[in-house]
Amino acid sequence: MSKKHTIIATVTNRVGILARVTGLLAQRGYNIESAIAAPTEDPDIYKITLVVKGTEDQMEQVTKQLNKLIDVIKVIDISHENNYIVREYIIMKVNINRKNRSEVLELMNVFSARPLDVDNNTLTMELSARARKIDRLIALMKPFGINEYVRSGEFAMTEDPRRSS
Repeated sequence: MSKKHTIIATVTNRVGILARVTGLLAQRGYNIESAIAAPTEDPDIYKITLVVKGTEDQMEQVTKQLNKLIDVIKVIDISHENNYIVREYIIMKVNINRKNRSEVLELMNVFSARPLDVDNNTLTMELSARARKIDRLIALMKPFGINEYVRSGEFAMTEDPRRSS
């Protein structure tokens, strides 16, 4: 059965590594729902977090194929682990006025979103949470009028330090 998998690739920081990783998946017909590449505590090492849908067997093949790339140090599919943290980040700009301002602020408080900027007509907020929580925040803010938002896509980390290196 096809389900969402979170794959973390530890790679050397070389030009084009993200393109090679995502290109390998695209060549094999996998749709990447999210891809985030960011430096680690070592500037020569990056972590690429990929969210891909597929079966267990398909993800095992993806992991093996990614491990064959020269600049890839390690690849793990953490989806089957119980102890990992997944988050997504959003910045959203919502219309406000005197009548709805307190309602928007109350919803932000319920979701633990933080205000970044406010003026007479708009409020810009941020939230780090699971994707489902962010989806619910967006749905509840739509009636007020969302001017714009940007989402990071999912990123993850294992809680067990022996698994993440």
